[in-house]
Amino acid sequence: MKVLVKGAGDLASGIGARLYRSGFLVVMTDIEAPTTVRRTVAFSPAVYLGSMQVEDITGVLCGNLEEIEAAHREGRIAVLVDERAEMGLSWKPDVVVDAILAKVNLGTKMADAEMVIGVGPGFTAGEDCHCVVETKRGHDLGRCIWSGSAIPNTGVPGMIGGYDKERIIRATADGIFKGTVSIGDLVEKGDLVGYSGDSPVYAQVGGVVRGLLQDGVMVKTGMKSGDVDPRGNVENCFSISDKASAIGGGVLEAILHHFWFENKKTL
Repeated sequence: MKVLVKGAGDLASGIGARLYRSGFLVVMTDIEAPTTVRRTVAFSPAVYLGSMQVEDITGVLCGNLEEIEAAHREGRIAVLVDERAEMGLSWKPDVVVDAILAKVNLGTKMADAEMVIGVGPGFTAGEDCHCVVETKRGHDLGRCIWSGSAIPNTGVPGMIGGYDKERIIRATADGIFKGTVSIGDLVEKGDLVGYSGDSPVYAQVGGVVRGLLQDGVMVKTGMKSGDVDPRGNVENCFSISDKASAIGGGVLEAILHHFWFENKKTL
């Protein structure tokens, strides 16, 4: 079964990894200059590196349908620079998962595939997708919603180690981002972690740098450019998160439910 995942950030990659490990053929899309901060656990860096390994899975950049097929023969996930998912849809997937996490629907339609899943806010099951998977941390994380929408975006990051807004690294000016630390580094509150243009960016809480934009990305003031995990576990920077795994499990459940329980098809 063929699954197109729109988006290749850390949460989308958690979905892609779970589907890959369950035997699905996976294609993922991203923009020309990805803005993933947790890029050590995302397939999006394949866009500018050519390939990217997340845990034990490799994603490779592909430019056409033949390269997609070659990637799958080699046991890899195919990654496309395909902002509108035009090439991805021409691959004729059985399932489309919109995991861009834009908080709004940027064009996904229920008619895009036999099964369409919206991840997070911005989708309504029964209108623009068959199922919505909840992304908000808490009791319903990863839950499949077959009628209605996910919890609306609050604009407040999830609480980790007693911190929410403080753990996010944000650009302090418009300009080109350049980091002065690396993912996995331990920092203290007030430490310099990078520059947006000529403006310094400081950590607002101590912990491990869990995510950071790659150098050279154009940022706007206030744009998320990284995050610090106050729990300080360096190993967590290089493995798929509990949140991404839970969402991936919800997507897998939705696919199995739709094709097996509802339509009695063989996967």
